[in-house]
Amino acid sequence: MDLLSKISESSLKSTVPDFNVGDTVKVEVKIKEGERERIQIFEGTVIAKKGSGIAQTFTVRKISYGCGVERIFPLHCPSVKDIKVVRKGRVRRAKLYYLRNRVGKAAKVKEKLV
Repeated sequence: MDLLSKISESSLKSTVPDFNVGDTVKVEVKIKEGERERIQIFEGTVIAKKGSGIAQTFTVRKISYGCGVERIFPLHCPSVKDIKVVRKGRVRRAKLYYLRNRVGKAAKVKEKLV
């Protein structure tokens, strides 16, 4: 068990930005297509965070061509190159699954004023 915890601690990313549910983030993901590798940016609202340690994940939702798209990213995965916080959101829930049923302006999250 001690060896497992050492392996998981060594695979954790050293720099993870501080973001919460409701924030709008840009996630840079490495995509491998045959021999080539490129970086794809997925920008959306964080609607959920779950897990802890090496198993921590977060769910990002965006609207693409009128259709809702959600992706679950492991926080410490090597294919997730970078996470940038675009804006902070002001929410009162830990999970924002209610945004799935909303359309247009009703699906927006208010911005946190510092």
